[in-house]
Amino acid sequence: MPQVAFLDYASTSHNDLDLTRLRQACGQLHLWPATQADKLLAHIGEAEIVISNKVLLNADTLIALKDQLKLICVAATGTNNIDLHTAKQLDIPVCNVRHYANRSVAEHCLSLIFALARQLPAYHQAVQNQAWQHSQHFCLLDYPITEVAGKTLGIIGYGNLGQATAELAAAVGMQILVAERLDASQVRPGRVSLNELLTRADFISLHCPLTEQTQAFINAERLQQMKPTAFLLNTARGGLICEADLLAALQTGQIAGAALDVLSLEPPTEANPLLQTTLPNLLITPHIAWASRPARQTLIDQLADIIRSFQANHLINRVN
Repeated sequence: MPQVAFLDYASTSHNDLDLTRLRQACGQLHLWPATQADKLLAHIGEAEIVISNKVLLNADTLIALKDQLKLICVAATGTNNIDLHTAKQLDIPVCNVRHYANRSVAEHCLSLIFALARQLPAYHQAVQNQAWQHSQHFCLLDYPITEVAGKTLGIIGYGNLGQATAELAAAVGMQILVAERLDASQVRPGRVSLNELLTRADFISLHCPLTEQTQAFINAERLQQMKPTAFLLNTARGGLICEADLLAALQTGQIAGAALDVLSLEPPTEANPLLQTTLPNLLITPHIAWASRPARQTLIDQLADIIRSFQANHLINRVN
């Protein structure tokens, strides 16, 4: 059975997952909490299979290990940390995990929608600032509260995550708009153009991949198309949004608010404009939409399935 090195195990577990199936699929399993570039080769050691969530495996690394590596497992759906072209040239299969976090991401999106609609960040901060304690009335009405039933949710990116979010949103009475793909030559039945979605939606949720076409496509021009009462959500990739433009839109009231689970650089630095100020209409969570315990357990178990399929000469979820 193969030696396996998991290069950044702590990015998927807080020592709260059952590794039984994964250990049973491996001859030896080496769990590294994290791996910096200067420790990469040492952490891989003699492993034939490497598991990486976000650790970069570039062309130089793959070429150096071309006679050793038999399989690369990505402990995520996105594979931008792997040089897929070089891996294919070297006949090193790369497999990812899929559909493990559909429910987790959808529930997080609904949580963000409710938090924005109910102005939970603003009211929490008001209590922290003792505004309630000094109120003449039993309640505070400083920030307008709305209800999500009957509101329109615009989905940009209608894959499994977008569909799961739309299903939950419809269950609480929201109307759903789905944007046509940016590169589409015509709008298919059941979808609307991006421009129409931006102007009609009360909430807009991003679920599309980060590509050259979608890099910072939510910019000043597109933010201006949104209703001043509309909210923006992003649980996909931080690079989809021009963060400086979003900050300006929030500060000027151009849109009502935003909730983000991702930023352009992760972990972020203090230089990120969205982290340099405290805004009552901005809610940021640290890339945890996917991270429910059931979703993370499914991820680990799916890695075991991939390794077992490799041993049986029948790969699943191959991306290259």
